[in-house]
Amino acid sequence: MSDTELVSTEPATGAFLWRGTCGNVDAEVARARASWAAWAAQPLSYRAEALRRFSNVVRARAEDFADLIARETGKPLWEARGEVEAVMAKVDIAISAFAERTGQRRLDAQMGSRLALRHKPHGVLAVLVPYNLPAEIANGHIVPALLAGNAVVFKPSEKTPATGAYLVDCYRAAGIPEGCVRLLIGGPETGQALAEHPRIDGLLFTGSARTGLALNRRFAEHPEKILALEMGGNNPILVWDTPDLYTAAVLVVQSAFLSAGQRCTAARRLIVDQRLADPLLEQVNALIDRMILDGPHADPAPFMGPMIDNDAADRLTERFLTLSGKGGRPIRYLERPVEGRPFLTPALIDMTETSERPDAEVFGPLLQVIRAESFEAAVAEANNTRYGLCATLVSQDPRRYDAFWANIRAGIINWNRPTIGTSPKAPFGGLGWSGNHRPGGFYAADHCAYPVTSSEAEQARASIGVGLRDG
Repeated sequence: MSDTELVSTEPATGAFLWRGTCGNVDAEVARARASWAAWAAQPLSYRAEALRRFSNVVRARAEDFADLIARETGKPLWEARGEVEAVMAKVDIAISAFAERTGQRRLDAQMGSRLALRHKPHGVLAVLVPYNLPAEIANGHIVPALLAGNAVVFKPSEKTPATGAYLVDCYRAAGIPEGCVRLLIGGPETGQALAEHPRIDGLLFTGSARTGLALNRRFAEHPEKILALEMGGNNPILVWDTPDLYTAAVLVVQSAFLSAGQRCTAARRLIVDQRLADPLLEQVNALIDRMILDGPHADPAPFMGPMIDNDAADRLTERFLTLSGKGGRPIRYLERPVEGRPFLTPALIDMTETSERPDAEVFGPLLQVIRAESFEAAVAEANNTRYGLCATLVSQDPRRYDAFWANIRAGIINWNRPTIGTSPKAPFGGLGWSGNHRPGGFYAADHCAYPVTSSEAEQARASIGVGLRDG
């Protein structure tokens, strides 16, 4: 990447994929600022119909779009196809959410007047997203924002700019005004400049806790701007009271290693009844032994592909060594099967005897194992984190789940389901370092428009009955 140009390559092969010119933050914000009022003035039905056309454009281009996502992220083609399906499905879900969360209301009031509740768009919203679900996450912010009447300046991750550019082209092919969805290509410094720009009215962010915390501090000086943070997680999957260890192992592997562990909802910690630990880990290891690790278009289809780039793979390798140095006992080592490429085999490390377990999001196929002597100790360990995105319990006992649900601190709490794969028909967000209580998903409508309450009467009627001298 240069100061003026951004190049994207395929993680699996290193092949050139895309080249684009870096944008100008001031120019993109100004273009959006000039366009948003006309878009906001259109009826909701007009904006909804435009977004339905966008969904149809994506449907017509679905295979090409999935192919691009797979090449740029390295994820298997089957997984990229699922991401494209999620992009299409988001439109109808957002329309339903807008009606439910931010629809108009009219109530009777005193003296024949009425009380009206309506919602207005903020104006120009910046959108910053990561590389792991580069179309789905971006679209999850952009569609609700556009539907509410905002204009958007969208900066994709510098690691997946081609996917971001393709997504924006789909909006424009559907007839959404160019000024209402601006594409800003650039590196981290461009994202920082966009977030700090004085003429944006808010920021919708998905990314790391470190960046999110810095944004939260900066926006504390700007209460006039909306800030929605979706950050990472140090997510636990707790296995207790289950005779079906194979199914438990499947849930663990899906939670920890899908997308090469590059999901904010991925399980980072396996907390398990110490009596079940060894037989469960035997089943997990057996599944990993069968796991296909390959490029996105390989046949047979892989379970997972490479990490996004060699820097990410190197950082994860260093994290594994750090955990080992702190007393972790490796059960299964990280390996680099393809020289020069960021393929990593899944790793397991037992952190039970480690007195100080780092509380950090480990973004990749690395799962820490902690053996617990009691269910209460297991739940306490699950809560031993500043994050609070998601948590899963694998157990046959409903009473265990009731206790787990009541005591765990997370925005997403699952029972006998993976930590990943939350429904777009539900809110998505977490506590602590995982978010700032502005969940996305179905609740994204809440932070894309603000409520306006109006007391209204068609004729002015007023009198003062107390406190006046006779006239």
